[in-house]
This record gives sequence, C-alpha cells and structure tokens, in this order.
Amino acid sequence: MTIRYPNGKKYVPIQKIGIQKKIDLSFSNRGKSLEDELNETNEFYLSRGIAVIHKKPVPIQVVNVNYPARSAAVITEAYFRTPSTTDFNGVWKGKYIDFEAKETKSETSFPLQNIHDHQVEHMKSVSVQDGIVFFIVKFTSLERYFIVPYENFEKYWERMKTGGRKSITLIEFEAMAMEISPSFNPRLDYLQSVSTMLTTSYNATERQEEV
Repeated sequence: MTIRYPNGKKYVPIQKIGIQKKIDLSFSNRGKSLEDELNETNEFYLSRGIAVIHKKPVPIQVVNVNYPARSAAVITEAYFRTPSTTDFNGVWKGKYIDFEAKETKSETSFPLQNIHDHQVEHMKSVSVQDGIVFFIVKFTSLERYFIVPYENFEKYWERMKTGGRKSITLIEFEAMAMEISPSFNPRLDYLQSVSTMLTTSYNATERQEEV
C-alpha cells in the first residue's frame, strides 16, 4: 500500500534497527519501540482503572483499492489527510493528558528536527487551557527515558528558532527533565512522574539552580 502526505510526497517508513539485548529484570522489553512500551503501559492503566490514554489514530484518505476477492479489499494508495498533532491523549484523574513520544539513537543529544511546528503549536494551545502536556524522550542506545513538561521544552525550541542550538543535550535533559525508570509492569509508569511534577512544581529553573 502506498501512503502519501498531504503535499503528495510518498511516505517512507523508517527502518528499525535492532538493539542488542542485555540480561536484566526487564530484558524482554529491550529493543521494543517507545510506542510499543507506552501502548503496553496504557493498557495496564486502562485495565486497572487508573487512566484512559490512547495512541491517536492518523486519519488517511483512501485513493485506490484493489479487490482480489469479494470478501477482501486491499488499499493500494492513501494520503495522510492532515498533519498529525501529538501521539497520545486521554484522561487521568479528571485531567486532560496530551503528549508526544520521541526516540533518538544519539547518546549525547536529542535533535529538534524530529519535532514539527504544528505539534508545538498544538501543545502550546493545550498548555494554555491548563491541560497536562509533555514529551517522553527515549535515548535508545542508553535505555534512558525522560519526561519533559512543555513549559521546560519551550525555551529550547525558542533557542533553536532564534538561531541557537538545534538539539537538546543529554546534560540539559538531566537538568530540566525527570527521568523515568523502566520496570516490569507497567513498563513505563510515566503518570507517577507526572504526579510528582504536579505536586512539586517541577520546572527547569529550580532544577538548574540545584545542579
């Protein structure tokens, strides 16, 4: 099946590179994509009545369909109808949750080119409405996970927009983000980190003064 962006450009999926597994308590999860890990976590939250958070479906417009049999239809060409906003959204304790999940193979920084203007605008709008909005970033080769409140991320985005550095360094993540320690079940208990951020006014300024 061929899928195209709204501008007609063909969508080419990124090939995943396997990660050598190490033996530890969570070895069965190593090599999984961040999206898979979050989907499993969200299923855990849902099954226990903790939260209702799902991966957003990407709307597509079907262009061509083949019917190899009466009971089967195969989509051969389709377009993304609109640019995507963020990856996940839902409700937790009566609060609206909205976040983007990103991965990087770099061991030293996260490239901001992986994020798009319309995504940042969407997150800003959610923040203005007092929604809980953040990024979850995985450094795949390091098996390290960080949760970054939108308010903390914004200054690094503005830094890039004004001609500054086009990435956020690992050292900056350690200073202004909260690290999530993976576990067995749920795999990534990110809502525990969100709860900590909400109760401790976790922000970049305070963390940087402590470092």
